[in-house]
Amino acid sequence: MTQITIKELAQRLNLSISTVSRALSDSYEISKATRDKVRALAQELNYTPNLYASGLRSQKSKTIAVIIPEILNNFFALAIDGIEEIAQENGYHVLIYLTHDDHLKEAAMVQHLLNGRVDGILMSVASGSNDTSHIAEFTKLQIPVVFFDRVCDGFNTIKIVTDDHRSGYNATSHLMERGCKKVAYLSLSKNLSIDQKRMDGYLEACQKYGLSPFIINCTQNDEENIRILTDALSIDKSIDGIFASVEKLAITTYEVCQQRGIEIPRQIKIVSFSNLRIASLLKPSLTTITQPAFEIGKQATIALFKALRNNTLFSENEEIVLPSILVERDSTAVR
Repeated sequence: MTQITIKELAQRLNLSISTVSRALSDSYEISKATRDKVRALAQELNYTPNLYASGLRSQKSKTIAVIIPEILNNFFALAIDGIEEIAQENGYHVLIYLTHDDHLKEAAMVQHLLNGRVDGILMSVASGSNDTSHIAEFTKLQIPVVFFDRVCDGFNTIKIVTDDHRSGYNATSHLMERGCKKVAYLSLSKNLSIDQKRMDGYLEACQKYGLSPFIINCTQNDEENIRILTDALSIDKSIDGIFASVEKLAITTYEVCQQRGIEIPRQIKIVSFSNLRIASLLKPSLTTITQPAFEIGKQATIALFKALRNNTLFSENEEIVLPSILVERDSTAVR
């Protein structure tokens, strides 16, 4: 079967080739009615863009890079789904770069991308350092960068985030309203913007309820975190609530409680930021602050393509905040 071309689409719709091309790229210059009509015919005829040819004409690679700290966290898997949906609609490929939450690996990956060819970057930063000089190199090469979730405060661009401070406050308040008298906050890294905002919400709730804050500083190493949390619960047996800043620390808490025979939620209640699909299947099921991960990925990609279409960089800081929701399950039940 002969592959349908953009010229044939234009002829069938009695439109110019440039109009069809912009419609397929979701250009704001083309009306929604025309975009819908073009996409409907393209889908009907199984049209696929010639990415190589279009790249030569536009001197673009038709590729974006996504830099993330980890893939086991279900948040990033869902965000990538949102990213790919918008990228495919625009005829772009997506390259995934995994830093393993290591700042040095992140810097090396950035250097690799600077030597290669991508049109734009979507990024969730590693937790190891506040140094962002390597990211600033993208600006010198006129490559737009959009941050999502874990953002870089010293870099002017669009940042797609959730209401971490408010969610941290709500999570802590939820534990206290369920009868907890001493809630420990499990911090992953004070260098992370999300961690700091969640902690600030935790501290605000502690102040409101007149309780003393107790912060446990964890690491990227799971075995070390088991030791840290085991020591903390052994030394202070009055801890009856855990607020985990990320889901890996919630899983560690479950492991430690199982090892030490601590009953959840009777002896200790747990809430965590998490998009974990099996949260409802854990024993007991885990109360979570669930982020709109898929939508975050979509919005970040939409913002990036707007910059690519307009051939511009982001000169000012803009933060788009999407709401998270608290999903109450058995780990915070009153028993």
